[in-house]
Amino acid sequence: MKNVKVWDPLIRIFHWSLVICFISNALITDPESQLHRQIGYVVAGLVAFRIIWGFVGSRHARFRDFPPSISGSVGQLSDMATGRKRIHVGHTPLGALMIYNLIVTLIGIAITGYMMTTLRFWGIEWVKELHEICVTWAEFSVVAHIAAVVWESRRTGVNLPKAMVTGSKTLPTEV
Repeated sequence: MKNVKVWDPLIRIFHWSLVICFISNALITDPESQLHRQIGYVVAGLVAFRIIWGFVGSRHARFRDFPPSISGSVGQLSDMATGRKRIHVGHTPLGALMIYNLIVTLIGIAITGYMMTTLRFWGIEWVKELHEICVTWAEFSVVAHIAAVVWESRRTGVNLPKAMVTGSKTLPTEV
């Protein structure tokens, strides 16, 4: 087994800050409160940071390190179905799709949330409904993400949650 540095401190701070903000707005704050809106602005800022860091950050943080790949995702699903253990140092193909999904969804939440605070869109039902659809999709995606992280950690023997805390993955030596 070898330790490989994968997630830089900014990625880890981004990830756990986003977790705290998302949980706060989804489960704790009143959706009509100023605090809910402020946390929403923090989430928007975090997503903006992540997009920038996806172009200028460390190797495994860059989007070019995990391009969206249908064939790669199908390959990973095939690996899962057949019991083949292919270890990925950075993001897996399915993990990459989840990241892009969450970024787009959070942008949708931020835009519609902001729209609801403007005079032009205040009280417009479709904006509120779209915001709620995006939130529901994000909640579903987060649950799927957590389940996949637990599943892949057990399946591959690589402790993914620990890696997002320490920044390093413990991988088999043949990787």
